[in-house]
Amino acid sequence: MKNRLKIFTWHIHGSYLYYLSQGNYDIYIPTTPEKTEGYYGRGETFPFADNVIEVPAAEVKNHEFDVILFQTNNNYLTDQFAILSEEQRRLPKVYIEHDPPRQHPTDTKHILDTPDVTLVHVTHFNKLMWDNNNTPTRVIEHGVTDSGIMYSGELNKGIVVINNLPSRGRLLGLDVFLEAKEQVPLDLVGMGTGDLGLGEVLHPQLPEFQSRYRFFFNPIRYTSLGLAICEALMMGIPVVGLATTELSAVIDNGYSGFIHTDINYLVDKMNLLLSNPELAREIGANGRELALKRFGIERFARDWESLFEEVVSKSSQASTLNLAV
Repeated sequence: MKNRLKIFTWHIHGSYLYYLSQGNYDIYIPTTPEKTEGYYGRGETFPFADNVIEVPAAEVKNHEFDVILFQTNNNYLTDQFAILSEEQRRLPKVYIEHDPPRQHPTDTKHILDTPDVTLVHVTHFNKLMWDNNNTPTRVIEHGVTDSGIMYSGELNKGIVVINNLPSRGRLLGLDVFLEAKEQVPLDLVGMGTGDLGLGEVLHPQLPEFQSRYRFFFNPIRYTSLGLAICEALMMGIPVVGLATTELSAVIDNGYSGFIHTDINYLVDKMNLLLSNPELAREIGANGRELALKRFGIERFARDWESLFEEVVSKSSQASTLNLAV
């Protein structure tokens, strides 16, 4: 039986880290007393298993790892030099790019321009839009667990799940949300919702909480495909959203959800779902079938296991060739 790979990364997106931890490997994350970005440790929100292991940042250099996994520019430019040894920095490296380019939608060069790191995008849209330079690049689409809590939809209103929407403005569709809310009953949940929402619902409690809403609305203009969307689809909640970024390549409009760039169209469809619970259940069931095929956690875990094994194998082969020269 081969040894489990040891992956070192930072705690950046808790829900993504939780799903990443479903693979057959061990994940090590650094901690500091200040709990700055990336150094939170396991935290109290997610039910991580024993394969997510905290390491005090000052002791990271004393541990053996197989792969270094970056998730932010700061991880790559600063953190690795602050806490990794020179030997650890020569290990196989992977960089998860969680977002589409912000500076310019098509002409932004990624920070990576090296054959020594594998760049992983979480959507095909993101890979398409970034200038990936000469870095080896691939896509690993999201995977989410099946909570076992199914859609009931008895609440005659929609739910929106976005953190800090008031402060994140047009990018995440604050104006779209406000316009739709004037015509459709909508509840907003998430951190930093202020007077616009109900506040945070912790990730483990979210499935049961949102299962009662008639539909899930995504007003975000320009972002990656949100895990919250995948989670809603997996539960059988009908999804309504803007036909932008990756969502336009996920939802079959009118069958597994409703998408459009016309807000009035989306408002009409949300009101249709409110007036027709049977249609909502049908759309939601089709969306769940899609999620099971495309965003299953088993496929996601296999993709990551394969990639980690691949980069370790290539590094080992390169070391062998160097020794032979």
